[in-house]
Amino acid sequence: MTNRLAYFAVMLGAALWGSTGLFVQNLYTYGFTPWEVVAIRLLFSALLITLALGIYRRDLLRFQLKDIPLFIGTGIVSIAFFNYFFFTVMEAASVSLAVVLLYTGPVFVAVMARFIFKEPFTVTKALALLVMVLGCAYTVGMLPLGSESIGIMAILFGIASGFFYALYSIFGKFLSGRYHSLTITAYSLIFGSVFLLFTSPIMSKAHLLTEPGVLLNGLGLALFATVCAYFLYTAGLTYIESSRAAILSIIEPVVAIAIGVLVFGDILSGWQTVGILLIFGAIALTVYGDVLFNMAFPREKKTRTLNE
Repeated sequence: MTNRLAYFAVMLGAALWGSTGLFVQNLYTYGFTPWEVVAIRLLFSALLITLALGIYRRDLLRFQLKDIPLFIGTGIVSIAFFNYFFFTVMEAASVSLAVVLLYTGPVFVAVMARFIFKEPFTVTKALALLVMVLGCAYTVGMLPLGSESIGIMAILFGIASGFFYALYSIFGKFLSGRYHSLTITAYSLIFGSVFLLFTSPIMSKAHLLTEPGVLLNGLGLALFATVCAYFLYTAGLTYIESSRAAILSIIEPVVAIAIGVLVFGDILSGWQTVGILLIFGAIALTVYGDVLFNMAFPREKKTRTLNE
């Protein structure tokens, strides 16, 4: 896979994540709690991907026992808990606030990747992160003014969602060189779903899972916003830096806004348009920033010696 194709895979995966709200909001109407919605997401997803691999690619279900802690990291520590905090903020406050705080994630990734993987924290990467934060804030209406009253718990839960979201890129990077992206996605979802099966009361509402609306939204959440999204993101993560992948994933709030406009008839304000343009600017900086920076500020040639 070329770098350009890897960038596309990461952005397409993040775009599919942007459809999450469509299914989650519908599941809330059936009386499910955020933790139960996480359980539905992971259970449905684990069943789908395990069934598909069991039929078509059983070889991809092989893994080494020594890597169980890493799969626990991606599936339980990251996916389960980031979804819980994200869905809780979405339910208690707003989708906008949830999205803004979730996208503190790329900042966490950039900092952790600097120390764990020794990834360089370049000027263009720092600028892309800054533009990304501003773009998200404008896109979801937190700027200008920022006069919205926000509770401290919503802020803390939102930042927690960003932190646990960031951990997928870290744990996933360790696994990406050893396994196919489908293997990583499958076992992340399997470990996460087993954990949710025992820690959530979802089985007490098992009768609701056969409702056509629940089944449809659960499958949509599992297939599009989870299995396909994580597969594409993890596939791209194999070929590019985790910090760059995290920044590229900010296409998600743009998709979420687009769904609101096209599906629910939301009106896009001028400031939201500015925010979307800033987000695309951050993506452009991530992909082409280093090239443009080196063109604008070429490294000086080595100084000639006195004998030359």
